[in-house]
Amino acid sequence: MLRRYLPESMGPGVAFLDFDNDGWMDIFLVNSGPCDFFQPAQAPKHALYRNDRKGGFIEVKGNAGIAPPKSFGMGVAAGDYNNDGFPDLFITAYGASTLYRNNGDGTFTDVTQKSGIATPGWTTSALWFDYDGDGLLDLFVCSFVEYNEDSQSGCISARGGKPGYCIPRMFRATASFLYRNNGDGTFRNVSAETGITRRLGKALGVVATDVNDDGLLDLFVANDTVENFLFVNRVGKRFDDIAFEAMVAFNRDGTARSGMGVDAADINGDGRQDLFVANLDREMGALYRNTGFGVFDDLSFSSELGLATYYLSGWGLKFFDFDNDGAIDLLLSHGHPDDMVSEYSPRVKYEEPLLLFQQQSGQFRNISARAGPVFQSAFAARGLAAGDYNNDGRVDALVGINGGAPLLLKNNAGMGNHWIGVKLRGVKANRDGVGAKITWSAGGVTRSRLKTAGGSYLSAHDPREVLGLGPAEKLEWIDVQWPQPANRRERFAGFAVDRYVTLTEGEGEKR
Repeated sequence: MLRRYLPESMGPGVAFLDFDNDGWMDIFLVNSGPCDFFQPAQAPKHALYRNDRKGGFIEVKGNAGIAPPKSFGMGVAAGDYNNDGFPDLFITAYGASTLYRNNGDGTFTDVTQKSGIATPGWTTSALWFDYDGDGLLDLFVCSFVEYNEDSQSGCISARGGKPGYCIPRMFRATASFLYRNNGDGTFRNVSAETGITRRLGKALGVVATDVNDDGLLDLFVANDTVENFLFVNRVGKRFDDIAFEAMVAFNRDGTARSGMGVDAADINGDGRQDLFVANLDREMGALYRNTGFGVFDDLSFSSELGLATYYLSGWGLKFFDFDNDGAIDLLLSHGHPDDMVSEYSPRVKYEEPLLLFQQQSGQFRNISARAGPVFQSAFAARGLAAGDYNNDGRVDALVGINGGAPLLLKNNAGMGNHWIGVKLRGVKANRDGVGAKITWSAGGVTRSRLKTAGGSYLSAHDPREVLGLGPAEKLEWIDVQWPQPANRRERFAGFAVDRYVTLTEGEGEKR
């Protein structure tokens, strides 16, 4: 009888990144390698595709030095940890994770052992962020559960005598990892001394954002079947989990949900970072509004998001302005983890639709019915990355499909609106500008956005920020509050609209 193993139901992750630094987003796809339950004769390789600048992609021969996976691949995080201007890659897995340094010549080198990041166990989402404000990107890695080939025993009776995937509730929780960048190509495991290991979870999604507006990046972690974590950054020295008192740990009834994908953004323009968690079917996606008083309001019941996601299982997602009107919208991917779910739960399907929510007058409206034919289909979707692959200023999406080919979604919306694309270049601050606050004025309207890190599920987004200007034909200015150690505010002006610009720390007018 065919056995089923939980890791095979969880991936894959996907990424947009400009690995050759030519100004066009390339694509990276995570694949599976050998592990204790999967021993292929020839391991499927990860896939790297170069943007041909004509709307298509060409697979990179030899994969630019990225070897076939040595373990069962899960997700990917892209970030410039050595500040050389080229994005590096960290690949998570059930088994050994891998760190690839971008050599700047179109190739990568496996530096996992040399770097000190030999992360064991089952890792899922990861992100690069500067938690201590030294100008170097550090690495947070989500750890899922204790698991091995024999862990599936006892998962048959719930499926009418057929083998099935175990619910993660039966597995032991684990501590996630935080690695501090030493600045010499190596990292130090600071998980214990920063307080990360004090909380055992079943982490699947993470986003780095500033929930209390103190200039330091905090971590919101989505856990499966146990409470979520909200690690608040205490002066770059330690993290305290305040999820319970902030009311984002459980649902309104005090029950843990099955959190998977996450993201953060200021959805209502009040300057505070709000949160979203994608959950399993019958749990609803959770939209949390930041009140500014250390607590969040769960808006799931009062918005269309709750009803639309009730029978769906959410994974990858992204807050972004899909139509460039200046308001933050939301894209969600779905798919149940169990391909046999309809045999015991008729209202729930394995393949499920993508959903697009447009913000209208402060409310998220489900516009999936008119968002294009792809939204009328169903998929076993997992990771989701957002990025403008054709440089037309309209943010596109890449969706990983469990057991199938990925989806590349071209955005044709908002053609009547204008935009400005921003690539940040830190000097004293980290090169990617992670943690910077961008404020812009166009047509007499001022808006702001925090450059967060991570988010979604197993995936990495285009590092550029596309700022929607609506009908405004002129951009007055852009202000950048650079993160520590720069900690300076600069104004940039004189840009025409509908194009990408690079904003370099130190080249703007000090404010």
